[in-house]
Amino acid sequence: MSTTNNNFYNQMMSLSTPNKVQLEYVWLGGNGELRCKSKTIDLCKTKEVTLEVVPVWNYDGSSTEQALGRDSEVYIIPRKLYKDPFRPTGRNYLVLCDTWLPDLKTPHPTNTRVNTAEIMEKASESEPWFGFEMEFFMMDGKTHRPIGFPESGQTPVQGPYYCSVGTGNTYGRDVIECHYRACLYAGITVTGINAEVACGQWEYQVFGKGMNAPDDAWMSKYILGRVCEKFGVVDNWVPKPISGDCNGSGMHTNYSTKLMREKGGLVYIEKAIEKLSKKHEEHIAVYGDGNELR
Repeated sequence: MSTTNNNFYNQMMSLSTPNKVQLEYVWLGGNGELRCKSKTIDLCKTKEVTLEVVPVWNYDGSSTEQALGRDSEVYIIPRKLYKDPFRPTGRNYLVLCDTWLPDLKTPHPTNTRVNTAEIMEKASESEPWFGFEMEFFMMDGKTHRPIGFPESGQTPVQGPYYCSVGTGNTYGRDVIECHYRACLYAGITVTGINAEVACGQWEYQVFGKGMNAPDDAWMSKYILGRVCEKFGVVDNWVPKPISGDCNGSGMHTNYSTKLMREKGGLVYIEKAIEKLSKKHEEHIAVYGDGNELR
């Protein structure tokens, strides 16, 4: 639900909290969905907020399909801090976390970040860079159809919406512009945005080096969900939310290593393509559900 009294809301959010820091912990639930909750810590206003002062926390895993009710504790370990664009007054941060069992030594079975971090560490000398093209639909919170779709239920003919300008062609620009600015404020390198092929469909691009890439991509999705709340729309990441002749959504991934970026790098690009081609089916199997519908 969007805020009904923006003046009062803005007044409250401008209040000063000198020695209090608001932390918004963000993690992935049992089905890969984003979850969050807030904690306040006391910190002298002259002291910097770092991961070292952000405590490990926990939550009820039985409510996120990650634990049974009789033993429901799941722990979240802070991994990266982002300036909080929703609480810009003061030293407030979004805290990206991964999930662990109560012994704090065993990753939760749904914690895929820990394996990713190990791979990134092994490949650190290759200096991997990633560019993610994040496609999604903005859905009307009441009709549950893409914004801009007519009440008749017909799917608009595609053509005028891609990189569009003007009323009747572009829907949701205010949402994506707010998200764009919020991500940059938070410290996420969003390199661009554009309206996509289908009505109500958008794309933004996230760049990152090593683990910053997947971490920033996930936090950008969290920020988008929060922005969408204010506008009464829903960010839909389903590969094919509208059947028939309507564009699907994906996350095209651009990747390079140090050798690929240097002179003569095409040779290394072609070698990588050859290696990837031999594992194509294996990779597609874990790239998410519904991609075959696109």
